[in-house]
Amino acid sequence: MARRGAALAGLLLVLLVLLFSARAQFGGGRFGRFNRSSMIRDPELLREQDEMQKALNPAFKDDVFTFARLIFRPDRGYRYGGGRTWDDDSPEADLNLIYRLYDVTSLKVRPGLNFIDITTKDLASHPFVYLAASGRLLLSDEEVTALRQYLLNGGFLMADDFWGDDQWHHFYDQIKRVFPDREPVELTLDHPIFHTVYPFRQQPQIPSVGTYLQDGLSYDPAWPFHERNHDPHYYAIYDDKQRMIVLICHNNHYGDGWEHEGDDTSYFDKFSMPMGYPMLINILVYASAH
Repeated sequence: MARRGAALAGLLLVLLVLLFSARAQFGGGRFGRFNRSSMIRDPELLREQDEMQKALNPAFKDDVFTFARLIFRPDRGYRYGGGRTWDDDSPEADLNLIYRLYDVTSLKVRPGLNFIDITTKDLASHPFVYLAASGRLLLSDEEVTALRQYLLNGGFLMADDFWGDDQWHHFYDQIKRVFPDREPVELTLDHPIFHTVYPFRQQPQIPSVGTYLQDGLSYDPAWPFHERNHDPHYYAIYDDKQRMIVLICHNNHYGDGWEHEGDDTSYFDKFSMPMGYPMLINILVYASAH
């Protein structure tokens, strides 16, 4: 874990060369590219994956960034996220994201999909892991122990894709099983994570694409927001050295920002391009440097 974490930090801090000209970088969206049923047979997708593979130095094939997605068993309660589960927005979100990182940065990125179980063995190979549908997370006792060990040993978790009070309380209960003595701390806009590479003037919020296209809203209105309102809320959990080990993106849906970048030009221009990809880059650089 330590060697891989150091390699990731070096790659991000030394090779990540980014200027804030997002349309030039992110190319205006790849509209109509992906669909779940034909993805594997998409010649352009296969070309991109092959391009990424060829860019890897075989001698250092493990010292690259891997976008790893956690597998978990979901709570079946509708108020905790309906039909969403760990693979929400995948595979399109994962594949769009890794190619964007490869294409617009100097970062070496592992191609393909990386779905991992919450076990000590699987987690140990990945300094960064992503959690979708966080409001439906259910952890076994063994997973609680494995996740705690992983995070305290240098890992980083990004929790995303959940809305409203009910889903917040459910996720909170699960993460408190991992860290009973550590409280999530809400981040304000002046926190460095919002300015590490790309400077944000407000905390980014990415709605589900259907909500935006139907109602023009930047949040999902179907859930109760009586306690925390529908604004984006970012929380961090820190270790004893004040290193951020968990970033919680509540009232947000980054996965849709990556998955649906090509569904509608206005969605790409308003959310994917200025928020979805830049904030993820901020998170990666901040996590690797701290």
